[in-house]
Amino acid sequence: MKVALGVSGGIAAYKAAELVRLLQDRGIRVQVIMTRAAQEFVRPLTFAALSGEKVITDLFGAGAEQPNIDSAVEHIAVAQAIDALVVAPATADVIAKFAHGEANDFLTTLFLATTAPVVVAPAMNVNMWEHAATQANIDTLKKRGVKIVSPDSGYLACGMIGAGRLAANDKIVEAVLSALGAVPDLVGETILVTAGGTREPIDPVRFIGNRSSGKMGYALAEAAVRRGAKVILISGPTALKPPASTEFISVQTAEEMRNAVMAHLDRATIVIKAAAVADFTVSKVADQKIKRKGPMTLELQPTADILAEVGAKKGSRIVVGFAAETWNTLENARKKLVSKSLDAIVLNDVSRAGIGFDSERNAVTILTPGGAEDVPEMSKWEVAHRVLDAVVKIKAERAQQASRR
Repeated sequence: MKVALGVSGGIAAYKAAELVRLLQDRGIRVQVIMTRAAQEFVRPLTFAALSGEKVITDLFGAGAEQPNIDSAVEHIAVAQAIDALVVAPATADVIAKFAHGEANDFLTTLFLATTAPVVVAPAMNVNMWEHAATQANIDTLKKRGVKIVSPDSGYLACGMIGAGRLAANDKIVEAVLSALGAVPDLVGETILVTAGGTREPIDPVRFIGNRSSGKMGYALAEAAVRRGAKVILISGPTALKPPASTEFISVQTAEEMRNAVMAHLDRATIVIKAAAVADFTVSKVADQKIKRKGPMTLELQPTADILAEVGAKKGSRIVVGFAAETWNTLENARKKLVSKSLDAIVLNDVSRAGIGFDSERNAVTILTPGGAEDVPEMSKWEVAHRVLDAVVKIKAERAQQASRR
């Protein structure tokens, strides 16, 4: 995880140094962006030493550095690399620029360029904070999805007493973790996630596969890490980079995936089977490349039902499956939920265009023995968190039932 920390020109800028450390303690990389006014309060070298990252102070380079194309587009590179933009302290001036779309320095340009979540922690004189213009700008940002960490009340640097003091760093960290989907509600859990499709060989150069990109499973793995879980990710071939901090196991075939799942099952407290495992494999794989001489007939045999096997051995584990369906979707998914002894199943209607296989977006229905939750179209990252929310709910229900015994 990486965040950009924007520091603007207020006396509270010194508190941002501690904020860097607190974010790092949670495994988050921090790159600091300073406005010119902020540099009047804290030197860039302080943040460079704390963060171990380049501190950006100007849109086109500064000092002896000559402006060039790299510095001219650096705000785009940073915008694409970060998981969140945090601004603390945020002055009335910066807030106004954000609200009105001004972009005359690196920080304001980055704000417009990024699609990552934005967390803003204002700090200013009480009269400035309560001014109608500032409050209107705050309302504008809230409506656009910016998370505002409201300032505390108390003695201010200007000598006045009232609202405007930068919120405590622990509140800001909590808001950042929430924006990153890192609410620590899965601490202590070991989650085994399967992802991607399998490849069933025909000969040394050909295989039977499917359209799974692995994006849903990888999103689940990363979201689980951010929520405090230890994650074992077992993946078929994909073009994706395994999320940091996961224990990664690469497999090719359904048999290899089954063996890997069973080898690590005892360590898992939660299993989420998002992989698109082949239902059939070739009975006899050719030793040499098959030449094109006309029609070819392949004899297929069913692969092991890994999800059913896990369900039969689940014990106290929470087991969640995925069902890719094209017809009788609810009925088919409900049958799998019951027959495979699952705690939940995520129904994915893969007949819908633009979502599901090899897409950045998805729309699912999460079925449990007690009901169903329709999750409208959204990013797979957001869907991953909705699935994990369902897991947390199942955990809570189990704990509640245990307390009644």
